Amino acid sequence: MTSRRKKIYEGKAKILYEGPEPGTLIQYFKDDATAFNAQKKAVLEGKGVINNRISEYVMTRLNGIGVHNHFIRRLNLREQLIKEVEIIPLEVICRNIAAGSLSQRLGLEEGSPLPRSIIEFCYKDDKLGDPMVTEEHITAFNWASTQEIDDILAMTVRVNDFLTGLFAGIGITLVDFKIEFGRIYEGDFSRVILADEISPDSCRLWDTASGEKLDKDRFRRDLGNVIESYTEVAKRLGIMKDMPTVIQGGLH
Repeated sequence: MTSRRKKIYEGKAKILYEGPEPGTLIQYFKDDATAFNAQKKAVLEGKGVINNRISEYVMTRLNGIGVHNHFIRRLNLREQLIKEVEIIPLEVICRNIAAGSLSQRLGLEEGSPLPRSIIEFCYKDDKLGDPMVTEEHITAFNWASTQEIDDILAMTVRVNDFLTGLFAGIGITLVDFKIEFGRIYEGDFSRVILADEISPDSCRLWDTASGEKLDKDRFRRDLGNVIESYTEVAKRLGIMKDMPTVIQGGLH
C-alpha cells in the first residue's frame, strides 16, 4: 500500500506516508536500529513489527483513559493509521530511576531510584545531538507556549503513572521513557496530543526480578538478544497471539 503513497517524512525508525483521507498519515515501522545519533546502525529483522504492535496496544489503552494521541488504528503488521499533527520540536523524557545520560551527567549510580520522577526537555535536532533545554528556551524560541508546556507536563505525568502500573503488573520496571507531542488543529484552535510511538525503542524497561534490560540498551551496549527481549515485552503484555509466527519462532 505504501509503495503507491507519497512519502512525507523518513526518520531513523519510521516512515510517514500521506494518509487515505485529509488529516491522516500512515506510519510505517522500520527494522532499522540506531544509537548515538545514528552513529551505530543495524537492521534487526522483526523489530518494526513488534514495536508497531506494542505501540498500538499502549496508545489504545492511553486513549481509553483520556490521554489523547495520534493513533487511529493498526493497518497491518508494520503500519498504523494516525492523525496528522504539527510536531512540537521537543523530546520529553520522564525518568524514574537513574540510567543513561542522567547517570553520566550527574554521577549517579545506574539503577538508583530518583527522589521523584523528573521530566526533561530536549530540542529535537539530530545535527545538534538533541541538546537539553529549559522551559525558558522553549518559550523564548516559541517552540511551545506556556499553556502547551503545562499540558505536556500534565500528560507526561499521566503517561508515566499509567505505564509504571502497566509494566509493574507484568514484572517490568519502567526506568524512563521518551515521548513526543504534536498540535492538532480544530478550527481556529489547536490542542496538544501525544504522538510518535511508545515501545522498547523509546523506554528503558528492566525485568523487576533480575534487572535484565528488555529495551534498546541491549542494542546500544551490544548485549545481544534485542529481538528476543522486545518479544518478551510483547509476550508479557499478552499480545503475542497477534504476532506472525516468524517472530514467535525467535522466542527462547
